[in-house]
Amino acid sequence: MQTNPTPPPYSSLVAVGDSFTEGMSDLLPDGSYRGWADLLAARMAARTPGFRYANLAVRGKLIGQIVDEQVDVAAAMNADVITLVGGLNDTLRPKCDMGRVKGLLTEAVERLAPACKQLVLMRSPGRQGPVLERFRPRMEELFVCIEELAGRHGAVVVDLYGAPALGDPRLWDVDRLHLTAEGHRRVAEAVWQTLGYEPEDTDWHVPMPATVPPNWVTRRVEDARFTREHLLPWIGRRLTGRSSGDGRTGAHFSAELGKAFWVTPADHTNAGPVTDWRRVGP
Repeated sequence: MQTNPTPPPYSSLVAVGDSFTEGMSDLLPDGSYRGWADLLAARMAARTPGFRYANLAVRGKLIGQIVDEQVDVAAAMNADVITLVGGLNDTLRPKCDMGRVKGLLTEAVERLAPACKQLVLMRSPGRQGPVLERFRPRMEELFVCIEELAGRHGAVVVDLYGAPALGDPRLWDVDRLHLTAEGHRRVAEAVWQTLGYEPEDTDWHVPMPATVPPNWVTRRVEDARFTREHLLPWIGRRLTGRSSGDGRTGAHFSAELGKAFWVTPADHTNAGPVTDWRRVGP
C-alpha cells in the first residue's frame, strides 16, 4: 500500500463509479446508502475546515456510462482527490469486450488525473465463491490495466483484491454483490491509509475470526433466497437491457439542474468524523 509521511491537506473529494462507490449495501435507517466514500469523506472533513465532498456514483453503471455521465462532471469540479472505480460490472456480463473496457478506463484516467491533485484507483475486492472463479481472469486483466494506468498517470492504487478479509462471505450482503457496513468500513480505512493518513485500524485487512459455518439446510435456504430475490431479477435486467441505475443520478447530482453540487459539514466546530452535511449550491 502506498502512503505519504505527511498527507497533503486535501480539502475536497469527488467519488466516481458504480454501486460499490454509491455505498450499497451499507443501508441507513432513512433508506439511503452510506458506504466507504461517505465514511472516508467524513474522516477527511474532520481534519480540514471547509472540506467539500461530492459522490456521483450510480449503481449498475458500466464503464462507458461512467465515462459519459460522470467523468467530465468530476473533472470540472477541480477536486483535490478523485476516486474512480469502474469496469467490474462490465466483466460480469456474459459478453464483455475487455479491449473496449480497458480503452474506456484509460480515457477516464486520462481525463481525471490532470483535473485533481491525487487520483485514486482500486483493485476491487472479490467475494469467494464459484461466481468469482468464472470471471476472475477478466477481473485480473482489468487490474493489470489499472496498475499500468496508475504508473503512467501518478495515481495510487488501493489493493482490496489482495486483502484476505474482503473475500470473506460474511462481509458481503445477501445479494453477494455488495459489501456490508463492516466491509465498507474496511475499504474506507484502506483508502484512508493509501492517501497517507495515520492508520486508525492497522488490521483492516486481517481476516475475521473463524466461526462455525452454517449447516446444509441453512445454506440451501440462503441459496434459494439469493436466487429468488437477487439472481433472477439480475438476469431479468440483463435479458431486457435494463439496469438497477436506470433513472437514477448520483447522490450529489441535481437531475433538475443537470449539475453536480458539493456538500460540506453542517457544523465545522464538531470534533471527529462528520455526521451531518449541508448542500453547497447550485
